[in-house]
Amino acid sequence: MQPPRKGDTLLQAAVKVLNTPDPWLKAKFGDAAATLWMDGSISVAYNENDQVLVPDRPARLPLAKLVAPQQMPKLGKGGSLRSRQALLHSLVHIENWAIDLSWDIIARFGKEEAMPREFFDDFVKVAREEGRHFTMLAARLEQLEAFYGSFPVHDGLWDSAASTANDLSARLAIEHCVHEARGLDVMPTTVSRFRNGGDNATAELLESVVYPEEISHCAAGVKWFTFIWLRANLTSPSAPFTRINSNTERIIEETNTYQDCRHSGNEGSCEEKIVTQSGASVELNYTCDRNDGLDFLKSSFISQNVVPAFHAIVKKHFRGPLKPPFNEAARAKAGFGPEWYLPLSTRFSK
Repeated sequence: MQPPRKGDTLLQAAVKVLNTPDPWLKAKFGDAAATLWMDGSISVAYNENDQVLVPDRPARLPLAKLVAPQQMPKLGKGGSLRSRQALLHSLVHIENWAIDLSWDIIARFGKEEAMPREFFDDFVKVAREEGRHFTMLAARLEQLEAFYGSFPVHDGLWDSAASTANDLSARLAIEHCVHEARGLDVMPTTVSRFRNGGDNATAELLESVVYPEEISHCAAGVKWFTFIWLRANLTSPSAPFTRINSNTERIIEETNTYQDCRHSGNEGSCEEKIVTQSGASVELNYTCDRNDGLDFLKSSFISQNVVPAFHAIVKKHFRGPLKPPFNEAARAKAGFGPEWYLPLSTRFSK
């Protein structure tokens, strides 16, 4: 296999990672590609004439027995060595897929959706971290006298990726705001199981390294899902959007710039710019002489416009409701408040 190298585009480097079947080499190539991108040795995300074929399914060695999700044996609660091995093996497998998912979103959607550089920066960072998680957890598994392949696995994560292969918003919503967020929900319990089983080394690795970085991965999903919606809906003067309240008025109507004021009428005066479009970049910007209006404007606008779009996409691409309990603190750190997920939960969904 040819490693990523200086002079590749990021798209070419990403496909090299996806086409690498050995998971340790995949992680190594991913780290090399990330380094080349971050130090400027790979300076171009893609060329318009790139004819690189993104694989429908990443190359993978058949290291573990593949079974349907419903046929997976119970992992246990970490009370025995066998249970702790099974729990850690499951995490190693998830991180292996996470490497491919991160490079796939770059390769599959970056050029097609004309995404800005910040998108590539964010997901290169995610990909590098997922590779490090895999390498560290796989090494820890061997210290527990097991190895990647000791237990059966399922490929539910890639099944979700395949079903969202033609829709970046859906990929972000399902992989990063459903699956990644679910990982945040169960992480404290997982850490406790290792710690209660006497395995403080694995507990510390998960708690101090994996957990905080996974929060940022969920945050990337929220951030770029919001970006896609804003770019699609707020870059034309005729694009509809929900008013913040009855006093909200569109102050300026011109191509690529929208401004709304919460404090119109009798509430005072200010100027709060919601969205500006420059090239491929869409930004939320606010200037207001009343501080209480800033957070209100942003949260209300997102809640009334972007969040319902998220709900619709999840209902279309994810089977069944989301299951509590939710790790509200971790989700909040990712910018993923309850308005995003509670209406989709078993308690509130219809």
